[in-house]
Amino acid sequence: MFTGIVRAIGEVAGRERTNDGLRVSIRRVPFLDRMEAGDSVSVAGVCTTVVEVGGDAFDIDVVAATLERTTIGDWRLGDGVNLEPALRAGEPLGGHMVQGHVDGVGTVASAVWEGESGVLDIDLPGGIETVSVPQGSFAIDGVSLTVNRLTGPIARFAIIPYTWTHTTLGRLTPGARVNVEADLIGKYVARAARSYSTPAEG
Repeated sequence: MFTGIVRAIGEVAGRERTNDGLRVSIRRVPFLDRMEAGDSVSVAGVCTTVVEVGGDAFDIDVVAATLERTTIGDWRLGDGVNLEPALRAGEPLGGHMVQGHVDGVGTVASAVWEGESGVLDIDLPGGIETVSVPQGSFAIDGVSLTVNRLTGPIARFAIIPYTWTHTTLGRLTPGARVNVEADLIGKYVARAARSYSTPAEG
């Protein structure tokens, strides 16, 4: 479990094809000394498992199903990725409950700085807008955000200066692909509503 509060921007230091998918190395990790194999870490919003820690980087293995559902296959050497270690018991939940289970890949429709904040418009994938409401929560590339406005499949987010500069969101440009995770509670509510609206057989 994560909170969507990014702790650092790591850098893709290596990528190697494997029989099952891809092995990716991430460096520029300020909390690397606290990591070990088996730890969970959110990398650009994707819950991954550390398979090796060595030198100045950690490695993760990504299977084909995850490559199909996320942006990981797009990553190139030198790309920045948002990092968050797993939430520990007793730590503050500063964002919202984030599983790191990406619902799909969205596309940046607009990314601008307006006045004293950044504004992101994200074209959400596959009907994801139906499980959210204005002022609801989303994780975009692992960053906990609040929906400012929903217009069809387009979600608008207002980004405070700290988040704009301390995550990869401020680097996004129109057309960029981002990992999207809708609010966990919204997904449960939508599933329950569908179940109650379906007539019982008998």
